[in-house]
Amino acid sequence: MLVARGLTRRFGMITAVDAVDLDLAPGDAVGLIGPNGAGKSTLLSLLAGDAPPDAGSFVLDGRSIAHLPLHARVRAGIARAAQIPQTFARLTLRENALLPAQHGARLPARAAQLWADEVLALCGLADKAGSMAGALGLLDRKRLELAKAVAARPRVLLLDEVAAGLTEPEIATIKALVDKLRDGRAVVWVEHIPFALRGTCARLVVMDKGAKLLDGPFDEVWSHPDLQRIYMGVADGRAA
Repeated sequence: MLVARGLTRRFGMITAVDAVDLDLAPGDAVGLIGPNGAGKSTLLSLLAGDAPPDAGSFVLDGRSIAHLPLHARVRAGIARAAQIPQTFARLTLRENALLPAQHGARLPARAAQLWADEVLALCGLADKAGSMAGALGLLDRKRLELAKAVAARPRVLLLDEVAAGLTEPEIATIKALVDKLRDGRAVVWVEHIPFALRGTCARLVVMDKGAKLLDGPFDEVWSHPDLQRIYMGVADGRAA
């Protein structure tokens, strides 16, 4: 479904993303980890359309979209949920979900309303659909951020540290929600909390210094000596 080849992004003399390849099929759930400065968020920005690549190609469903800006990427089928929820505080939850349904998924008015309500229900927010987004606690704001992304009907869902700042039980809630949202979509989840990725992401990608270091089944990559050395500072042996 998605094929990226040689994606590269430079900032002056610094190569933030260095010739990264990535393939995604429908239903894939890929965890993306690495130390600070590894290039994870920059890679998501390249996929989402926040920044153009300096080199490389990016094809979704056979169509080259590397040149498309962010709003056109959303309409092409890529949406991102941010670490700090980008919700509209003075709009209701329904209105927050309705905007991407209309302008991302480009649904007509009635269909957009029905889809927005369906997405809010899927995200456990149906009972608060008429409430103002600014009154939500952090967990519900995270849920609404996911709902906004899904309301655009993406083929590829990009998650940028959506578990950050949550308690362990709240992370379990987000994990269960992501499991439901995976249906028919590919998910790429950047996270610093491995507990959030385990069991949800069957595949794990490790980046370091802008390059993709490892890419494979979660448990196999998690126990790889290079991950232990780079991500956990363990010279030998395996993490518990």
